[in-house]
Amino acid sequence: MKVYILYHPQSDHARQVEEFAHDYESRKDKSVDLLSLETREGAAMASLYDIVSYPAILAVRNDGQLLKVWQGETMPLMDEVSAYSD
Repeated sequence: MKVYILYHPQSDHARQVEEFAHDYESRKDKSVDLLSLETREGAAMASLYDIVSYPAILAVRNDGQLLKVWQGETMPLMDEVSAYSD
């Protein structure tokens, strides 16, 4: 499973997202992929999974099935996210 964070790098929530990703990787020793919504890949993923509020954290199986999504400025607990990542 993979964990992605979709966000706007030039927004008010960018620092919060980047700090969350950094802390998550250092504390949980697991990776998270930051995807900018200004890129083709980020915009396509937001469209595919019908994401309308940002930042959004997505837990996706290797076959593309969406397992869990958190949307909005309130970030979930790292333990919640960790339960969905490899």
